[in-house]
Amino acid sequence: MPTIKKFLFVLLLCISFSSFSQYTDVINSNRPGVSNSAFSVGTNVLQFEIGPRLINQEHTPLRYEVSGFGVDFAARYGLLFEELEIRVQGSYQNDTFKDFRSSIPSENSRANFSNLTIGAQYLIYDPYKNAEEDKPNLYSWRANQKFKWKSLIPAVAVYAGVNYDTENNPFTPPGIEGFSPRVSVNTQNNFAGGWVFVTNFMLNRIGTDDPDFQYILTLTHAITPQWVVFGETQGIKSDFYADNLFRLGGAYLWTKDFQLDTSITFNTKDTPSVFNASVGASYRFDFHKDKKIDNNNDVKAEGERQSNQRKTDF
Repeated sequence: MPTIKKFLFVLLLCISFSSFSQYTDVINSNRPGVSNSAFSVGTNVLQFEIGPRLINQEHTPLRYEVSGFGVDFAARYGLLFEELEIRVQGSYQNDTFKDFRSSIPSENSRANFSNLTIGAQYLIYDPYKNAEEDKPNLYSWRANQKFKWKSLIPAVAVYAGVNYDTENNPFTPPGIEGFSPRVSVNTQNNFAGGWVFVTNFMLNRIGTDDPDFQYILTLTHAITPQWVVFGETQGIKSDFYADNLFRLGGAYLWTKDFQLDTSITFNTKDTPSVFNASVGASYRFDFHKDKKIDNNNDVKAEGERQSNQRKTDF
């Protein structure tokens, strides 16, 4: 497993850095994409994210179809440190598998968790902390919109978790059951003009007979303080399943603690073809309390930094 060893080496190397995260004044949701932000929800913040979706797949060479629904969900909590987040996330799927290979088509109803994971994420490097030059220029719109080379340096977080797969699960590789590790490196760049770029590089079900590698690239743009659009690509590679998925959608910030979203997912092949449509919502219970800052100027800077740091990758 040379790829896994290299990945774990990079993961351990990244931990040698240190930095800080921060709470944001509005909800920081990972929906409607499937990538994870490098930033946590903030200490003493409990957040729920959920999204039902319609599922439609068709495998032309093997002559089968899958139709049904799924539910993606996550519960996130900021624990002990601003940099640390505990997360439970997963996907439940209920569908009908139709097999047309014989003269008499057959149907099989299926229902289970396609994935269920509990883990923790820690922000190890934050280039935006204490960056005086990133403060908004109150006298120049152009200065606030121009490209800054420093924005190419991403915030970096590491994630480690444990999967749980039930026996004889139709959505996982044969023979995969019980607990297995999952690790990822998550980065985030905040660019001028409301653009945010998030990357996730993940190794999943490590140590099993069929581990998989995934990457997710997400680009979002805030059209207004309430409306955000996004585009995303997800690559999956394993012996059991390989694909390149694409997502498009948007989100609306209803209140500072409540967000609605919608998206579609599709691919460009027929082994199988994929088309999913999703709607979702995110809500946070905000019990966060800022640390006391004595200097008035520091208070102002802290507020501006939190505003700049808000993640727009809904």
